[in-house]
Amino acid sequence: MLPTILKRVALGLVLLFAVSCLIFFGMDALPGDFAATYLGQAATPQAVANLRAELGLEQPVLTRYVQWLTAAMHGDFGTSWSTKQAVADQLWRRLGNSLFLAGFAAAIAIPLAIGFGMLSVLYRNRAPDRLISMISLAAISFPEFFVGYLLILFFAVQFGVATFPATIYDGMSIWEKMQAVLLPAATLVLAVFAHIMRMTRAAILAIMSSAYMETAELKGVGAFRAIIRHAAPNAYAPIINVVTLNLAYLVVGVVVVEVVFVYPGVGQYLVDAVTVRDMPVVQACGLVFAAIYIFLTSSPTSSPLLSTRS
Repeated sequence: MLPTILKRVALGLVLLFAVSCLIFFGMDALPGDFAATYLGQAATPQAVANLRAELGLEQPVLTRYVQWLTAAMHGDFGTSWSTKQAVADQLWRRLGNSLFLAGFAAAIAIPLAIGFGMLSVLYRNRAPDRLISMISLAAISFPEFFVGYLLILFFAVQFGVATFPATIYDGMSIWEKMQAVLLPAATLVLAVFAHIMRMTRAAILAIMSSAYMETAELKGVGAFRAIIRHAAPNAYAPIINVVTLNLAYLVVGVVVVEVVFVYPGVGQYLVDAVTVRDMPVVQACGLVFAAIYIFLTSSPTSSPLLSTRS
């Protein structure tokens, strides 16, 4: 177990280093110039050159990358070019908002999806199973922005039972925050519900066809008890894998949802920075997203050695 964990940590660090190179050099290779965009069309060449020198853009790209990566390893992502504020201060505050939204959605989606997956197995090939499959297929087919706009239209505009935009601020209670993020959380729940439910159903069905499950049925063990006590515990590996992948998606894939609901998270921060070519903010957000995704998807449970119980 320990060698597997160490190997995955090493691979995760190598992958994170490669992603940092891709983020930094990819951003540097994009056409356009922040200094010229920031100063406007009336800017003189001397003013543009002075701003580039102030931002350190005249240095070689490799030198700037080493300086940026060294500072980032110490938690310093530099200063925003557009707002002149420390990127780390804004990033960590907004990351807390994004993690709260993703955690709230996960707390609803994961138990709901696993429960419906077991229910689908219990009534497989019957009306409840077909109904759950239709709902999951519909949920997986609609993109997040479309679902988000539908929820805004019905629950915020027509019925007025939810708040829009989904704004949270310091001093709000947990209950007030949950009410504020209800619509974006519902959008994320629908986005990940189908994946987890379908994998739960497939994993338990694969266990149900094994010899010891057939023996349990011949001994008179009820279907519900067989699923809960025998099949589900032995199908935990693929279920945990898909849950982990969807947790990574919840954290990293909130960009579209945050933009739709004007939610003050990292995704909204990233989009705002892209519009003005604020490279320190874009690089910091990209690196944090990549680190979270690599950490969640490098779980030892995805190892083939842990795919079945002994």
